[in-house]
Amino acid sequence: MGEMLLVIDEGTTSTRAMLFAPDGKCVGSRAEPLTQSYPQPGRVEHDAAEIWTKSAACAQAMVDLAGGADRVAAIGITNQRETIVFWDTATGEPLAPAIVWQDRRTADVCRALREAGEEAGVQARTGLLLDPYFSATKIAWALENWPQLREAGERLAVGTIESWLVWKLTAGKGRGGCHVTDATNASRTLLMGLGSGRWDDGLLDLFGVPRRLLPEIVDCAGEIGRTTLFGGSIPICGLAGDQQAATIGQACLVPGDTKATFGTGAFVLTQYGARVPASRNRLLATVAWQLGGERAYALEGSVFVAGSLMQWLRDSLGLIATAPESETLARGVADNGGVYCVPALSGLGAPWWRAEARGVISGLSFTATRAHVVRAALEAMAHQAHDLKTAFAADGADWQALRIDGGMVANDWLAQDLADMLAVPVERPAFVETTALGAAMLAGVGCGLFASLAEAAAMRGAVETFAPAMEATARNRRLSGWAQAVKQAIRD
Repeated sequence: MGEMLLVIDEGTTSTRAMLFAPDGKCVGSRAEPLTQSYPQPGRVEHDAAEIWTKSAACAQAMVDLAGGADRVAAIGITNQRETIVFWDTATGEPLAPAIVWQDRRTADVCRALREAGEEAGVQARTGLLLDPYFSATKIAWALENWPQLREAGERLAVGTIESWLVWKLTAGKGRGGCHVTDATNASRTLLMGLGSGRWDDGLLDLFGVPRRLLPEIVDCAGEIGRTTLFGGSIPICGLAGDQQAATIGQACLVPGDTKATFGTGAFVLTQYGARVPASRNRLLATVAWQLGGERAYALEGSVFVAGSLMQWLRDSLGLIATAPESETLARGVADNGGVYCVPALSGLGAPWWRAEARGVISGLSFTATRAHVVRAALEAMAHQAHDLKTAFAADGADWQALRIDGGMVANDWLAQDLADMLAVPVERPAFVETTALGAAMLAGVGCGLFASLAEAAAMRGAVETFAPAMEATARNRRLSGWAQAVKQAIRD
């Protein structure tokens, strides 16, 4: 058996494969962009066939780089969560577009369920809230509105992205693939009992989702299946949703450890260990990982728009040519000039959970420049993080430090602004792609390269620390302006 670990990291705007050595060194990477479709306002879709084709091509490139399938010890998969795929088990092809986690088409359904008094019971069983973000109402909507799914009958399979990829990797001529999902992804569907780790009959009935469509829930590490698509037999030994994988990659293994990933969205998870979290401040309880049937949990705050805001500034408004330009512009002005940006381009996530909220740029005057608007957009990352920190603290889980990762945090100005506004040390690893690293760590544990996640944590490597340096008066002034801007975004 080889020692290299192959990771498929399937994100919202791109998919890629990365090759890791057991010491955590990234040996190679290949990425391909993904097409996002917006058929109507509030709707976001992917082509699941494109996701598979590009993911497989990237993986093949890394197997070739490794020197062949026999050099690869195991495959780990991490993925955009909550996005749901519908496919035909006879043909192995998608039957409809994949509905993306950002999609808001079921906002009215969620509102009706809340008004019917269902949210408290759903939260008690799942740790989640009634929001279009999660998978269950997406599945229910699709079953009602896409007749080809009903017509497929027993051939229809439903799953999140890792489930779809495992099916395709393990399917062969004359046989279907493995229909499985790991516990972290299952915990994001609104259909799994958080304490039991099983599909919940009451939730299945509430959302009208037949159990037969769903995959088997399995551990995050261990031999889950095998693929022979890359010139040899390679075990699939690690599965986790992207934010849980990043939590593992940041070595948040002790209760209280906290990480924030700034990718397309921004997601904060605080490790809770074996204790099931219960939030009174509209945060989420979720599975951090499951090993040997035993679950570790986390408390989570989800922000829907982070890196995608920079993409919007670049592609839709033309305010920046490249994402790194945002740092130069932010440093080019002394402050935000009274300009605030609330990036509710697809509603507001935690702790507000206002699907109807829309983005706001406030405080504009003739003195405002492009740099002020771009700086305000960057500042929104720390402002949203501060809202989350306040909610975590109210739930008894205040942050003593924050470990950050994701594409946005290559920006030194942003990392320092987070430390200043949160008033805690911020740690950034030298290798910021901790989502892929966490999947590699799980695969390493699953195939026996490591005895435990604690042993695998050596893969994380060196970190850089940003210490808070802002005076309290300046911090409070900014937070006051932010609070006023948020009121404009969520007003009815």
